[in-house]
Amino acid sequence: MSVTSGPEVVVWDTTYACPLRCSHCYSESGRRASRQLSHEDMLRVADALVSLNPRVVALSGGEPLLIKGIFEVAGRLSRAGVKTAVYTSGWIMEPWMATELAKVFDEVIVSLDGATAQVHDRIRGRRGSFDRALSALTMLDAVARERRCRRMSPLWFGIDCVVVRSNVPQLEEFCTAIAPRFTELRSLTFNAAVPEGLASRLEFGRFELLGDEQVAALTGERQLARLRHLAPDGVRVFTTDNQNLVMRPDRFASGVDSLVMQVEPDGAVRALPVYEGTVGNLLEESPLDLWHRGVSRLNDPFVVETLSAVRTMQDWAEAVRQMDHHFGSPEVRARIERRSVRTNPPEFSALAL
Repeated sequence: MSVTSGPEVVVWDTTYACPLRCSHCYSESGRRASRQLSHEDMLRVADALVSLNPRVVALSGGEPLLIKGIFEVAGRLSRAGVKTAVYTSGWIMEPWMATELAKVFDEVIVSLDGATAQVHDRIRGRRGSFDRALSALTMLDAVARERRCRRMSPLWFGIDCVVVRSNVPQLEEFCTAIAPRFTELRSLTFNAAVPEGLASRLEFGRFELLGDEQVAALTGERQLARLRHLAPDGVRVFTTDNQNLVMRPDRFASGVDSLVMQVEPDGAVRALPVYEGTVGNLLEESPLDLWHRGVSRLNDPFVVETLSAVRTMQDWAEAVRQMDHHFGSPEVRARIERRSVRTNPPEFSALAL
């Protein structure tokens, strides 16, 4: 798709409600108002997104499974021919949910940020979250196996790991100890942490954000080949540095990167994903107009100067802080200020692995 026609991918943070308190949370979920829409308005947002004809809409959060009616919302997208994905921590997963997920989502992704409870639970901020995630994967595995045996449309489910300094030593263990437990597992993705939201804090950058050499190692051919060799047959392994989300104007202009539309829970559309600052609401204005308005921000002199200077992960974190302060509403700035005041640096200290 071209820039003028609309986004290829939409990420909809459907709610900021969440049972976890992840140290890197991009949306600061669980620590702020959920801003979740009524069911009727969620369906209206879904219809607005359908009008953009994206290739895929990913429902994220917060925790999407907390939303009553989330399966009907996803079904609205799916019936319109839009591929759907959902990201869940697995904390509240029940067998009936796994069955329903298979009916309406093309891809179900469970977030797992450690190969052991010690690592995952600390990153995710709640004891027992590792066991809950594995339980969710077990349920999805059973549903996928049943659908395969009954020759139904397959359930594609995978694991997504946000890579920070605390879990880098465990990446191979994901392939050798976690992935083999789920015979129907289809993907294992290792994403370098993005300095967005709570992950943009100075303390996070100091203790947990990957350094440039670590990012290069993560996405290098040697590491990827090693992880793919260790993973079970049938599991696709991916690594990414997420550099497309920097949105440096020169890379975008040359066609290296493409824009994603990010939608906040109440239907507000961010001008640029990762960075604070919205351009309107899908419940009030034309989705295509909002898309064009967001893309045009890449020509803003402040954006050009700020994002063009990004070369390192620490540069990126600083750019996020500058962009958030510049384009964030007074409410956003106040939240960032409160976030800085209550930061507890020891929560980021490296784990003893």
